[in-house]
Amino acid sequence: MQRVFLDANVLFSAAYRKENGLLRLWRIQSVGLSTSAYAIEEARRNLESLDAKARLDELVARMHVFPEATSLELPQDVKLPEKDQPILKCAIASGAKRLLTGDLRDFGHLFGKRVMGVLIQTPGDFLRRNG
Repeated sequence: MQRVFLDANVLFSAAYRKENGLLRLWRIQSVGLSTSAYAIEEARRNLESLDAKARLDELVARMHVFPEATSLELPQDVKLPEKDQPILKCAIASGAKRLLTGDLRDFGHLFGKRVMGVLIQTPGDFLRRNG
């Protein structure tokens, strides 16, 4: 089973509306979805409705949640804002093969690249190839 790590913005988007194309991620049999407590908290903080927060809880219950990887050092050539580093570090430490994020501004320069074994992609790119 391939471990796929989801960024906070993917969790947020999947929970935001009841009918959402991102929910296909949870139906792919060959994928084990994971995230971090850090990403969950960021998604929860940005969701306003109780329904969306309940959907987030339901989605997270079907994922593996990893603690932060505070001792991991990113390669020197990987430039990310401090707020995004815990996401990539946790994806690496979790053994994920892919990190899915919609954060074009901060992760865009890394799309299609591997960082310490983790391929960084948009959810749409991943779903077009796998789902």
